[in-house]
Amino acid sequence: MLKLTTKEFQLLAEYIKNNYGITLKDEKKHLVLSRLQNVVKQMDFSSFTEYYNHLVADTSGCSVSVLIDKITTNHTYFMREAKHFYYFRDEVLPYLKETVKDKDLRIWCAACSTGEEPYTLAMIIDEFFGEEKRYWNTQILATDISHSALETAKKGIYSNEQLLPLAKRWKISYFKKIDNDNSLIVEKLKKEVIFRKLNLTDRTFPFKKKLHVIFCRNVMIYFDNEIKEKLVERLYYSLEEGGFLFISHSESLNRAKTKFKYILPGVYRK
Repeated sequence: MLKLTTKEFQLLAEYIKNNYGITLKDEKKHLVLSRLQNVVKQMDFSSFTEYYNHLVADTSGCSVSVLIDKITTNHTYFMREAKHFYYFRDEVLPYLKETVKDKDLRIWCAACSTGEEPYTLAMIIDEFFGEEKRYWNTQILATDISHSALETAKKGIYSNEQLLPLAKRWKISYFKKIDNDNSLIVEKLKKEVIFRKLNLTDRTFPFKKKLHVIFCRNVMIYFDNEIKEKLVERLYYSLEEGGFLFISHSESLNRAKTKFKYILPGVYRK
């Protein structure tokens, strides 16, 4: 059985933090071992040191992609922290409808995981605008660093159990049954979400125009304070004046340091 030495764990943890901002504390050593040992075996390496050396030398990006897929926790679900979605529907969208004169909504769902969050936003937007939606650009940009999570999101297939938090009218309007256990997001909603790979620790984000809304929930809990503060600053400057930032209820911004204005738990405004 493969062993993960303290030195090997530290090498991997440092590599992941330096490149992706994710902090792996010592207590995560067993998690790293359990998630990566089959990968190391399948690649026919006899130790994690050999695996690490291959990882840093591999310029194709394939090994890193597998590493991130294994290390990241892609746990999410429809209507997660539902109060945020109600606030988005009842306060944010009416404000944007009145103030966005060119009818070009720019919404970014960062760390979108397997797609439940951006698709939830797309359903809310579709229902809010109704027939008027034809006059608006309402596409949502959804990004993540996990290739496998993005592939799942693009397929848009979800089990009956995953759809339980959704209103019945949404299940009827936005999903098509493909068998007794699974349903597929309808094409008109799929077209409303653009999925892309993006690393939140990149120094710059590839936006030509500033955004109106950013959902960046349940990701900063994996960053240390320094990385988190740098990210928050980049998010601030990526937003239009009056724009909204949603983070999770388990996260908060340092009000003494941030330029964001606190609105309610997990909701801030520029």
